[in-house]
Amino acid sequence: MPYYVYIIECSNKALYTGITSDLERRFKQHQSGKGGHYTSYNPAKKIRYYEVYATRSLAAKREAQIKKLSRSQKLVLIKLFHQHE
Repeated sequence: MPYYVYIIECSNKALYTGITSDLERRFKQHQSGKGGHYTSYNPAKKIRYYEVYATRSLAAKREAQIKKLSRSQKLVLIKLFHQHE
């Protein structure tokens, strides 16, 4: 089962990073305010970025790396991602 590391843009323009095995389901949870404490107050607006990993462990390690990035570094990552779509 693949795992996704994702960055979503919230209603307040914040960038939220997480992991899931079902990206579409998790995004809908974040939109509805049921995806986590932060997004219950700042609902998700758009998936801006994602990566796919074979195991939860690898995805969790990458999530931790991305969470350490500054907002400007995350925006560069998002920009590079969209150049390869």
